[in-house]
Amino acid sequence: MSQLASEPSAQRDLPTYRDIRVEHAGPISWIVLARPDKANALSNAMLDEFSDALARLTDAGGPVVGIRGEGRGFCAGYDVDQVGKPKAADPVADRERLARNVARYLAIWDHPKPVIAAVHGYCIAGATQLCVFCDLTIVAEDARIGEPALPLGGGYIAPLWAPLVGPKRAKELAFLPGNAIDGRTAVEWGWANQAVPADRVQATVEGLAARMAKIPSDVLRIKKLSINRTMDAMGVRTAAAQVPEMDALLHLSPSVLQLREWIGEVGLKTAIAEFRTPPEERT
Repeated sequence: MSQLASEPSAQRDLPTYRDIRVEHAGPISWIVLARPDKANALSNAMLDEFSDALARLTDAGGPVVGIRGEGRGFCAGYDVDQVGKPKAADPVADRERLARNVARYLAIWDHPKPVIAAVHGYCIAGATQLCVFCDLTIVAEDARIGEPALPLGGGYIAPLWAPLVGPKRAKELAFLPGNAIDGRTAVEWGWANQAVPADRVQATVEGLAARMAKIPSDVLRIKKLSINRTMDAMGVRTAAAQVPEMDALLHLSPSVLQLREWIGEVGLKTAIAEFRTPPEERT
């Protein structure tokens, strides 16, 4: 018998959101990042809506939660006009802002239901943080997964990869500007579970959800909690708690402030191109 049908709260209505959408598909309830015209960049409004929907799906929807992006890619990371830069020279306020974002993703880790990310196209910077805390991540073989294009912070993205991929690969990701890997490499590194053709990502996740739904929700909950507590004992939660301090520290460093000033002078596209071009190819 379908577990979804046995749960009276499964069809409970959720609010209509502006920047995300919630869709129910059998045993899975999808949170869809729906700002395709902005590459699904994580704005303040989207982050608030995401957190609200995730919390409501604790008691509503199917026994599995999925996260996917609308349009050409999963998510391009934080909206740099809102979330991706400090508003004032206040490292304490900056640290609190960054910590709130990490707490949003720890809510995935702590969610009573399995949460699966379905990644296609691109998954950059803060979007990779979100996926790190999902229980499973299914990626398109040709997906592009990686760091921000410009080194305007540090100690915020790659450290959260380290428990999955190990310190050397996390450093390889972090030390090269705009570094990225494809879906197959993400599986090889241990960042993702499966890499499939791009047109099979959503169906693969829904197939996994259907199989998971055969297990009673309380059993799934304890299985997830047991594994997470093992990871917590290894320091994952403690490591996540320190990344806001590292990033806030660098946001107001002289080198980053100088870099921001230079970007303002040459423009974002020129700056990104400069960091992506190897030295031997520059004229």
